[in-house]
Amino acid sequence: MGRHHSTVNRKKVRKRRVFWFIVFPLLLIAAISASYGTYLYKKAENMMGASFFDARGKSDLRDKKVDPNIDNISILFIGIDDSSKRGFSDNARSDALMLATLNEKEKSVKLLTIPRDSYVYIKEVGYSTKINHAHKYGGPRATIETVEDLLGIPVDYYVRLDFDAFMQIVDALGGIEVDVPYAFSEQDSKDKADAITLEEGLQTLNGEEALALARTRKLDNDIERGKRQQEIMKAIAKKAASGASVTKYGKVIDAIGENMKTDLTFDEIKALIDYGVSGNLDIETLTLSGEDTRIMNNSGQNIYYYQLDETNLAEVKEKLRAHLDLGPAKTTGVANPPAQNSEE
Repeated sequence: MGRHHSTVNRKKVRKRRVFWFIVFPLLLIAAISASYGTYLYKKAENMMGASFFDARGKSDLRDKKVDPNIDNISILFIGIDDSSKRGFSDNARSDALMLATLNEKEKSVKLLTIPRDSYVYIKEVGYSTKINHAHKYGGPRATIETVEDLLGIPVDYYVRLDFDAFMQIVDALGGIEVDVPYAFSEQDSKDKADAITLEEGLQTLNGEEALALARTRKLDNDIERGKRQQEIMKAIAKKAASGASVTKYGKVIDAIGENMKTDLTFDEIKALIDYGVSGNLDIETLTLSGEDTRIMNNSGQNIYYYQLDETNLAEVKEKLRAHLDLGPAKTTGVANPPAQNSEE
């Protein structure tokens, strides 16, 4: 196990007065449209209608459809490794997976980052491979089902954003301020090698630069990258919530609408505003622990995977179930069923 794993797998409770960085851009759409006039409200409402896509309906793990106004819910955020360079394919792999569980009574949130190379069973194809392949095989539906099988909890909603949305949102806001942890070079959104070079330290990043920071893992690993992505989301939220960004909200809504799919309706998104305005919101960030491993695939290739720790996985599952008030799981989940094939 790498040297980072002993520390990054610690779970830290963080209290925040805002919830923007978890459900951004959803709360942003609802809050700014409600606060800054009929034009933005209608623009956001129309955008959400165009972005709506019901990937699979109610979760099979629920007796009935949830209502965010009164129920505890979960939302899966899917960042897609896609851009104009890749032709905006519906079969792109996911590059970032974050699951948020929201407890309505407590107004508390747990945010789990799922490493993209996690070795898990994907029902869509009937064998174990990297979790980011689920979207390639079956889009949001297969990704949702894979996460449900892994964690043993219902995924009530999803939000899918591609790389172009990420870049356009940052640029629409005029850039974001981020503390870059180390100097590095990374490819740009058109896959040009080492096109983006950043130095260590606090600085303002444009869309391409922020994307490079969110994607890179040359000097660390998936766990650290997940933490960087959370920090970038917080930086976006901070900039979006500033008074100086009010005049840019129209462009932000356009950027989101052109690049997002979700099964949340506009009214359901507005129901989440209470989380943002609660005065004592508890947010706990979670990570799945594990270790680097290599597994031989059917073609004889020795492929890298992130092997999840089963004990930690069981602990995270129970914590999420308790937060959703589902009670203890009847059986212990298995991330990697035996005797399954794997591929890159």
